[in-house]
Amino acid sequence: MKPILKLYRGYANEQELIVMGHVFRPTSIEEYNFQKKNLKNATSVIKMFQIKTQANADVYLDYYDTKLHTKTLDDGYFKFCVPLDQSTNYGWINYQVSIIHNDKTIVTKETYIRPHKGNLGIISDIDDTFLVSHTMNPLRKLYVLLFKNVNKRKIYDDVVSHYQALSTAGREKHDEQNAFFYVSSSEWNLYRFIIKFTELHKLPKAVLLLKDIKTSLKDFIFTGHGDHNHKFEKIKHILEFYPNLEYVLLGDDSQQDVFLYEAIAKIFPVTVKAVYIRQTAAKKKEKVTTVLENLKSLNVAICYFKDSAEAIAHSKLIGIIE
Repeated sequence: MKPILKLYRGYANEQELIVMGHVFRPTSIEEYNFQKKNLKNATSVIKMFQIKTQANADVYLDYYDTKLHTKTLDDGYFKFCVPLDQSTNYGWINYQVSIIHNDKTIVTKETYIRPHKGNLGIISDIDDTFLVSHTMNPLRKLYVLLFKNVNKRKIYDDVVSHYQALSTAGREKHDEQNAFFYVSSSEWNLYRFIIKFTELHKLPKAVLLLKDIKTSLKDFIFTGHGDHNHKFEKIKHILEFYPNLEYVLLGDDSQQDVFLYEAIAKIFPVTVKAVYIRQTAAKKKEKVTTVLENLKSLNVAICYFKDSAEAIAHSKLIGIIE
C-alpha cells in the first residue's frame, strides 16, 4: 500500500498562487463509489470519515523549472502560497504536486484559476443553497447523506441557470469566467462528492473552501454543524485576495449565512454588491428579514427568495446579468 495524495482546486491573483491538498496514510479503504446505492452507499460515505492523515509528510510543487518543498500540518493538510510568475496565463491552469514513498514518486494533478480581469466575484454556500440537504432536520439530513448517492441528490430548480449567468456576467467572451467560490461548513472529506455533484448538474467550475478534515465516526454524525467562523474567515480571505472585485454572496436561511454576510458587508462596505438568501421553510424568518434590511441600508442589493427564478429576475433588475 502507498500513501494517498489529494489535491484541491487552487486560485491566483496578480501576485500570488495558492494551492492545497491532503496526504493520507496508506489504507485498504476504497474511495467513495458514486454508483453505490442504499446501504452500500451508506457504507461508502462512512468510509470517507475513517481515513487517517499523514502529518509532516514531504510535499513538492512543480513550479516552472523548480520543485518547491513543504511539509503537511498535523492533520495532513498542506498549502503552498507562492509569488506568481507574471508570465502565467489566465483561466483554469494545470498544476502538479508529488510525494515520495519508498523511493517512488507519487504524482497528482489539479487545476487553479487565475481569473481574467473583470468586475465580479461570486461566493456561494452549498447545503440548502443549491444542494437540497435538509439542514434544519438533522435526522433527515443524515438519512439523505447516507442513503442517497450523488445521482439521487436533488438540486433546486433554476439554480443552475442563475449560477451559469453569474459565472459569465460582464464577460464579452463566454469562455472566460468570474472568480467563483463554494464556501461551506462541509468538511474536506466530502470534496469529491461535491465536485461530482456540481459537474453532474453543470454548475460553474469553482474553487471549494471547506472545513477541516474529519477522521472519526463521531465527527461524521455532526458533519456540517458546529462553529461557522471558518466560513467567515475564508470569505474575508477571498475579498482580501481579490480586493478589486465586487461580490455577489449567495446563501440560505437554515444556518448563519445571512449573519456572516452582514459582518462581511460591514467590513467591506465598497465591495459587497448583492446578497441572495434562499428561504428554506414555509415562511420567511423575521431575524433574516431584519438583517437584510440592514444590509439594504448599506447600499447592498438584497433578495430573500423561495425559488431561483425570483433570484434570476432580481439579478436582471439590478443589472448583474443580462
